[in-house]
Amino acid sequence: MERRGKQTWHFHNPVYIQGAGTAVGPEEAKGPLGDRFDVCYDNLYAGEDNWELAERRLMKDAVETALKQAEKKSEEIDYFFAGDLLNQIVTSNYYAREIDVPYFGLFSACATVMEGLALASLLVDTKAAQLVLTAVSSHNATAERQFRYPTEFGGQRPDSSTFTVTGAGAIVIGTKQTGIKITDATIGKVKDFGIKQPFDMGSAMAPAAADTIVTHLNETKRDQSYYDVIVTGDLSRVGSGILRKLVQEKGITLERYEDCGVMIYHQEQPVFAGGSGAACPAVVTFGHLLKEMKSGRIKRMLVVATGALLSPLMIQQKESIPCIAHAVSFEREE
Repeated sequence: MERRGKQTWHFHNPVYIQGAGTAVGPEEAKGPLGDRFDVCYDNLYAGEDNWELAERRLMKDAVETALKQAEKKSEEIDYFFAGDLLNQIVTSNYYAREIDVPYFGLFSACATVMEGLALASLLVDTKAAQLVLTAVSSHNATAERQFRYPTEFGGQRPDSSTFTVTGAGAIVIGTKQTGIKITDATIGKVKDFGIKQPFDMGSAMAPAAADTIVTHLNETKRDQSYYDVIVTGDLSRVGSGILRKLVQEKGITLERYEDCGVMIYHQEQPVFAGGSGAACPAVVTFGHLLKEMKSGRIKRMLVVATGALLSPLMIQQKESIPCIAHAVSFEREE
């Protein structure tokens, strides 16, 4: 691994995607990417007794699909990185006890997926591991009642709100050449825009995303045209516009840019400004974008997962929302 600048890792040794898996809930299945997901449920319970167990089921489905695609068993995995949105990352912790693999529990909110993938790639690149599994999850009902109001309350939300994605994504990486490799990772810094409104996370996260994108391009000495697409995790329609302005202030006009929170739902679905949640960048990246790479429609992409590190307790104490964004670049070999 070569360190470029202060925040970017360039991987010299092969780090290839071995397999990926996704599982989603009903609204996600109805969206424009519905046919790109591996497992789809028609209700939020996913055949379980409660929403928290349903979220664990989603992670299990995603992991099992990723392992099947990689043609690996869990006992062949060296390390497992996982995270979710619930207190004490209980979905990841409780699922980790099932697969009996050395485990790192992570929390960077919705940026967790690229944090995990960056760290996993570092282990593979430095030969500290041969196979690493990374997974994240979120669930609309579990997140809503933890971070906002009881779901039965039915309080009105502003149009700037986002809709937590019900889903999970998992990926296995290793050294076997498969055609799609991970080339770089840029580790973001925590940024705070002074937003205290938990119903406007897109605005809160935009500065962190802008900083990470600009840092990545500067430290890799790349122009944005190097990538076929630059994708953010879950800024949705409100935050995406702010991101464009912030990056433009640094002399970069984003041209080939998308946001997972916008891509995952139809605009007429009841999702306010779009999607959010740890699963949002995971299922769009592992379920849709990697398929676009395999088909050749995308050859290089930069995925910048964004996370609002809010705490209900700190919001009640009138604290603003610190945010983080981690970026990972993918490349298709010809």
